Amino acid sequence: MIICKMRITKFLVNPKYAALKPMIIHLLSVFENEGETIHRKRNLIKVFDMNGLKVNVKRYHIPSSINRYVYSYGIRKPKGLRAYEYPAILLDRNIETPEPIAYIEYRNPAGLLGYTYFLSVQCDYEHTLYEVGNAERGTYEELAKQVAHFAAQMHLRGVLHKDFTPGNILWKEDNQGYHFCVVDINRMYFGRVSARKGLLNLKKLWGPKLFIEILVREYACERHIDEKWALSVVMSARAQFWKEYGKRHEIPFQLEI
Repeated sequence: MIICKMRITKFLVNPKYAALKPMIIHLLSVFENEGETIHRKRNLIKVFDMNGLKVNVKRYHIPSSINRYVYSYGIRKPKGLRAYEYPAILLDRNIETPEPIAYIEYRNPAGLLGYTYFLSVQCDYEHTLYEVGNAERGTYEELAKQVAHFAAQMHLRGVLHKDFTPGNILWKEDNQGYHFCVVDINRMYFGRVSARKGLLNLKKLWGPKLFIEILVREYACERHIDEKWALSVVMSARAQFWKEYGKRHEIPFQLEI
């Protein structure tokens, strides 16, 4: 196994979870064969139980070609390290994201980056925006408005999620209203988010055309921008994005342009 030829060169633990370090070390030794797999593509994500605490463990694939040198020599921080550092910024700005637990980095004898691991508290929100794909009218209007408020507030606080996609927006509804949590946050922009940049950030959201239109109108209201202009920006960018996406992938909902 590749990891056997490598050694840990960085081990960061959130001070709040310092007592878990021995368990984390054990977890790394059994990661391949244990845990509940919830995602398996280039990166592997599993959930483990640590003394009653549900822990999400994401193993990032070994970078290929030039990217391996970019990450190994400090030209850019590894994705897992960014995922470990960024939650502090979001949480400080009252944007919910899973609390970080640890970051572990492996390198080979030549110093090239191998697997990296990011551990966080597992978010228990049971819904994602994927569910809106084929939802019937009358079931998603309020959700669209609340997503708009969440996105607008995030942008107004100087945070833009570069992978603002249906699977990276978790949500739940309770007697206090809607709650949202963003995940997969290793690609973020921090700084002023213009109205146009914020609107374009919505183009990858899917579902009925009406859902997007309601969302955009509410976003425009929240940011005090012209509604017609906002709709023209988002709906045009959305149509282009999904047409290109459809050339490479099957779209699992009825696309309305």
